[in-house]
Amino acid sequence: MIQIVWFCLVAIMIAGYVVLDGFDLGAGIIHLIVARNESERQQVLRSIGPVWDGNEVWLLAGGGTLYFAFPALYSAAFSGFYLALMIVLWLLILRGISIELRSHIDSALWKPFWDFIFGAASALLALLYGAALGNVVRGVPLDANGFFFLPLWTNLMPGRDAGLVDWYTLLVGAAAFAALTMHGCHWVILKTAGDLQGRSRTLAAKVWWAVLALTSILTLASFGLQSHLSAEFAAHPWGYVFPLLALLGLFGVRVYHSRGKELSAFLASCLYLVGMLTSAAFGVFPYVLPSNVSPEAGLTVDNASAAPYGLQIGLAWFIPGMLLATIYSVFVYRKLAGKVEA
Repeated sequence: MIQIVWFCLVAIMIAGYVVLDGFDLGAGIIHLIVARNESERQQVLRSIGPVWDGNEVWLLAGGGTLYFAFPALYSAAFSGFYLALMIVLWLLILRGISIELRSHIDSALWKPFWDFIFGAASALLALLYGAALGNVVRGVPLDANGFFFLPLWTNLMPGRDAGLVDWYTLLVGAAAFAALTMHGCHWVILKTAGDLQGRSRTLAAKVWWAVLALTSILTLASFGLQSHLSAEFAAHPWGYVFPLLALLGLFGVRVYHSRGKELSAFLASCLYLVGMLTSAAFGVFPYVLPSNVSPEAGLTVDNASAAPYGLQIGLAWFIPGMLLATIYSVFVYRKLAGKVEA
């Protein structure tokens, strides 16, 4: 039972990270599209400036929780996905220093260079996060010792010899890119005004159709590729509440956007992301890392978790610690609410 609690906590933390860091990744993706001058680019950066580094704390907390609660998963994933993790690390570094360094030199080449790095790193992170989720849903070739190795790509087919990149993980990456672009649009809409907000609204309306199409295709592909998803939802029909949340969020974005309700549209976008991620977590349960070679070789909440006593002690420390982090996050967002100034 305690293992299931930790599985849910990890899923919640990952969803929280995607919702929070997702909007500033999205803002990075769109800032060169919707911002036409230095003043507007400064507004986009100022909208995420006080919170972007705090949002990434949830990624560190999620990784630390995996290390504590599911050490076998941490060991297998961090070795098997080593190349992808190094790429993610460098992109996070480049994205952070681009925000910090762009204003240090007033040059016609310096600022555009770091603006490009910021946008490119944000876009590639969205694609890589999606591809990582695709690998988890698809499964990896775990051996008898619970380890695996994946090349970057092989023949782009999601079979036993698949690499990190195949047509399915590319599809999930494209869906993640579109979803975070939409999410970032609604954050910029919420935090800005004038022409910048107008262009963000126009882009958000267009990207919504891409999100709808990719969500539909991805759902069909996932159920066709991973048979465990169908079995899990058939065995526990109450789990359909998670895809329903995603649908409500996605169509809520459209309705609230058309009515000009900025905050409601952004919160609906948050609901869509949470619904999609919890649907994936529910669909692969009890696996934390399925095997595409043999179902018996997959890592589950039972064979990948730490000892129950350690999990119980950890939970007693985890709850007050994360409660403090949550209170701080709520305080920061409430303190910095409202539009950013030009």
